[in-house]
Amino acid sequence: MTEDRFTALRAALADVVAIPVTPFAEDGSVDDEAQRALLRRMLDAGVRTLTPNGNTGEFYALTPDERRRAVELTVDEAAGTTTVVVGVGHEVPTAVAAARQARDAGAQLVMVHQPVHPYVSQQGWIDYHRAVADAVPELGVVPYIRNPLLAGAALAELGRLCPNVIGVKYAVHDAARFAAFARDAGLERFVWVAGLAELYAPAYWAGGATGFTSGLVNVAPSVSLGMRDALREGRYADAMRTWELIRPFEELRADRQSADNVSVVKEALASLGLCRRDVRPPSSTLPDDRRDRVAALVKGWDV
Repeated sequence: MTEDRFTALRAALADVVAIPVTPFAEDGSVDDEAQRALLRRMLDAGVRTLTPNGNTGEFYALTPDERRRAVELTVDEAAGTTTVVVGVGHEVPTAVAAARQARDAGAQLVMVHQPVHPYVSQQGWIDYHRAVADAVPELGVVPYIRNPLLAGAALAELGRLCPNVIGVKYAVHDAARFAAFARDAGLERFVWVAGLAELYAPAYWAGGATGFTSGLVNVAPSVSLGMRDALREGRYADAMRTWELIRPFEELRADRQSADNVSVVKEALASLGLCRRDVRPPSSTLPDDRRDRVAALVKGWDV
């Protein structure tokens, strides 16, 4: 991978990193037509970084074939004009195979989901991510960090071993910890992406994040892109006005340890007639009172 390639990929992460939902048809299968329409809607609005198989896409509820299809479909819609960051994970062989599939499909980066294991050591965390990064040296690699106990030194070591680890999606609910972790790991070595979306983007921006993930962008692309522009231009009061606008929506998603995270986004899309509200277990659709609240919130946005 050339330095120019690194530069382009780093720029793609310093942006709104959209996490597309996976719409389902009435029979429970993935609705490819609705998926394409939602992707085109974001692309037409100006979104330039897409992450198929993220948590908002119900990564852990999809089959291997569905995950592969999501990558192929997204790369096809991106048509070379948009950076595709593919979510990969599970045990090492599956994560490595998915990373290679992403490369072969034409994606430019992979985002490595947090290891799903009851016992994660610092060295084991390094080894897990190194296995993926070494398997696809052509791709940029982005660890997804949700573990507040991980030391910045572990990421620094991973970066030393793997030059293609170029960005970090940091999703620990603590802005001070993020700022310290980024500096311990190497603030300039990595592109820092606020992995807790718009609600944390302003605080994490102040700590060094230059991009943020978004599920909201499925519903209201202009709102997410507007916050990005305000932060880039130093218009923090404007960014916080957007923050206040979307705060009730994002708090519904975060409630009860994010139990309804995806359900709220899909309910908003259903209220706009863009896809069905269906989600797969262990998620569930919203009760009627929350459905009404989501629809009311969306009516107040520029969608």
